[in-house]
Amino acid sequence: MALIHQPFDSIGSYIAFFGNESIPALKHTVRELQSMREHEDSINGRTVAALVLSDPMMTLKVLIHIEATRRARQNHDITTIERAIMMLGISPFLREFSELPTIEDQLADHPKALIGVLKVIGRARRAARYARDWAILRHDLDVDEITVAALLSEVTDILCWSFAPALTQQVYEKQHLDRNLRSSMAQRAVFNFSARELQLALVRHWHLPELLVSMMDDRQISNARVRTVQLATSLARHTAQGWDNPAIPDDLSAIEKLLHIGRDNLLNRLSVPHECIDSLLHAGGNANGALPPG
Repeated sequence: MALIHQPFDSIGSYIAFFGNESIPALKHTVRELQSMREHEDSINGRTVAALVLSDPMMTLKVLIHIEATRRARQNHDITTIERAIMMLGISPFLREFSELPTIEDQLADHPKALIGVLKVIGRARRAARYARDWAILRHDLDVDEITVAALLSEVTDILCWSFAPALTQQVYEKQHLDRNLRSSMAQRAVFNFSARELQLALVRHWHLPELLVSMMDDRQISNARVRTVQLATSLARHTAQGWDNPAIPDDLSAIEKLLHIGRDNLLNRLSVPHECIDSLLHAGGNANGALPPG
């Protein structure tokens, strides 16, 4: 697989590059899918879906594939992984996805980038857990859709670590030197575009279901489902290094407003470390500060 060594001048160039590359999955995911093929008669769709949903890149690959298949048949949008597996059938699914390039092989010569991408994948998983819990609490009509949208919230960061490790390292170094530098500004300085701009362009290029795309678009922040995904992603990022990030009180205030629950109840649902609870209970926070303008 090729790497990006110099930034492109247009989003179209990034789309062309990623459109021609095979998206890698985690080695663990590939090995487990291969193992499932050996006893696929005893495997059910829910088990396969759970594995896929532990890997943001695998989730993306499945949605891209199912969308291409769906468009050829002109069927309705498939917005969850379990439905995608049901549509393909377990045996065809395992045949299609058990031989894939892996992130670990892609970054074999870039150990720092591999550490970086695994951290981002951990962040995406945490965002998906938060979003799923909050969607259940909000009695959302389709919790799985919210889960998938939150899991995909970091796909561009993962792609950049995987295909442009040196450039992505520069982004993180800029933020390390300037703690007040926003991610989008650092990304534009290195890649000429922000991760969010690239992500919206890519998911539209791949024709992902509009329902999922809309939940990743913070310009639609007035929608409660979009706020659920955006706040889950924001809190996962801010807590990546611990619970003392100064942006966390604003996140908590916005989440309380979304879920209509109190701070103590929220901290309990989030499994906040005991030593951090007291300070966060009295930290206040501005709900509007955690969200982009609607």
